[in-house]
Amino acid sequence: MKRVIVDYKKLNSSLLDMIVEKYPDGYGDGDIISFRNAQGEWVECIEVTTEDTMYLVKVSKRLTTAMEEYDVDDSDEDGIDINGTKNFEEE
Repeated sequence: MKRVIVDYKKLNSSLLDMIVEKYPDGYGDGDIISFRNAQGEWVECIEVTTEDTMYLVKVSKRLTTAMEEYDVDDSDEDGIDINGTKNFEEE
């Protein structure tokens, strides 16, 4: 399974759809995965899984705002890209 870390700025509408579907009432402390990145900084993420990829989406205040304001009917993928995300190795 491919594993990808995604920053809020790189979310596309389909990934945001999955996040809102998985966490309709928002995410809690129990949903957050914490780890140290290669630079030794703590990173907090929530997990969203598709058939072939596990996404860890970095938690931020902007992510929470986007989830609250997101309207599925108005989704638009223009200018949003997750291709620049970093892969991480499976343990």
